[in-house]
Amino acid sequence: MSSLAPRSRAARWTALGLALLILLPSLWGFGTKFAELVDLARGQGEGTFAVSPVVNYLLASLGFLLLFGWAAVNGMFHDVERPKLLLLEREQMLDAKE
Repeated sequence: MSSLAPRSRAARWTALGLALLILLPSLWGFGTKFAELVDLARGQGEGTFAVSPVVNYLLASLGFLLLFGWAAVNGMFHDVERPKLLLLEREQMLDAKE
């Protein structure tokens, strides 16, 4: 099976299942911290301990989102196979020189 061949339906469902297995607990953890931050902003509850982690999550998420957007706009996802092939070509060239 070629690496460029489309994935089977089972592989797609497996990838989706694993993504959900990882993302749902992360989303729940972030959601609870964000809810504590909202309660704190409203003056309810004692959630001052939630401020620092939530702000860090938001800043890190914003940074990753901006980096992803920059990469997408600059066409870095158009040919994901090219760096691998370029590396192999350079390795063959260096081996030929020896």
